[in-house]
Amino acid sequence: MGFVSRADLRLRQAVRATEAARVKAELVARLGLTPDDAVSVNEVACDAACCPDVATVVLVMRAREPTRSFRIARPLAAVTPADLAGVREAEARSRG
Repeated sequence: MGFVSRADLRLRQAVRATEAARVKAELVARLGLTPDDAVSVNEVACDAACCPDVATVVLVMRAREPTRSFRIARPLAAVTPADLAGVREAEARSRG
């Protein structure tokens, strides 16, 4: 890996923050979350055989319910509406 400047790092962080905000906003709408609920979206290194080197982890924290975790097997910037629909369906199944 070559030299990476601080400006490059800041730009990468800004792009990730923008992508995370986009995914969070879509999830809030798709899941019908209220101001009492929260959602966390993070890009993480993934060493599991079923996912690429980088995956996206979504935590759904509904008030007075256990936190639920969902993994999307692609980087944050590559998350699609179909992935978010899958999170919505999995979250609905896990709530019963």
